[in-house]
Amino acid sequence: AAMNLAIRGFASDLGKEPADTFGRDQHPDVKFDYILANPPFNVSDWGGEKYQDDPRWKFGTPPPGNANYAWLQHILWKLAPGGQAGVVLANGSMSSNTSGEGDIRKAMIQGDTVEVMISLPSQLFFNVQIPVCLWFLVNDKTKNGRDRSNETLFIDARNLGTMETRVIRVLTDDDIKKISETVSSWRNVEGYEDIKGYCKSSTIEAIEKNGFVLTPGRYVGF
Repeated sequence: AAMNLAIRGFASDLGKEPADTFGRDQHPDVKFDYILANPPFNVSDWGGEKYQDDPRWKFGTPPPGNANYAWLQHILWKLAPGGQAGVVLANGSMSSNTSGEGDIRKAMIQGDTVEVMISLPSQLFFNVQIPVCLWFLVNDKTKNGRDRSNETLFIDARNLGTMETRVIRVLTDDDIKKISETVSSWRNVEGYEDIKGYCKSSTIEAIEKNGFVLTPGRYVGF
């Protein structure tokens, strides 16, 4: 990890010893303003049985058979007041009800931590072909823009991107700008409007009517 950061020109403080940040937090007294994470998808051997009474599980104990909701809650736990997090996960995380995951997602939504959900196209990664989603989490929707309490923005970006090769799709600068400007305008009420098939600003009540499923296609229409 240190080498990966160094070759990209980033200074890093990975702690006093090599350690799994989830199991042995190397910065236990630090909360962060920004967290970006691409945790491993759907890990079943993460040792969940060791963390049954962990204080990080504010929204419910994640199942031992899948670490997705452990990572989401770990990341929320590490956010400073007003902090923001962006997390890449497998699409199943948006709708799974296995082993209480649906109850955790419901609690996170009712706790008003889910700010933006974005579904991405497939073939964006060299090592996996499946489409993925982006979770944007916060602990205070009154910060970083207008008061967005009880609102979540859904963006369906599955049709964006260009095939660079037969197996790899890339999001162009224009694609990224489009998504970025959509989120920025929604946060600040500067020209945002729902666009059928692409974006929709929904309330917690609307999400409840959809069974607390966070798949953007459920909301944006076609």
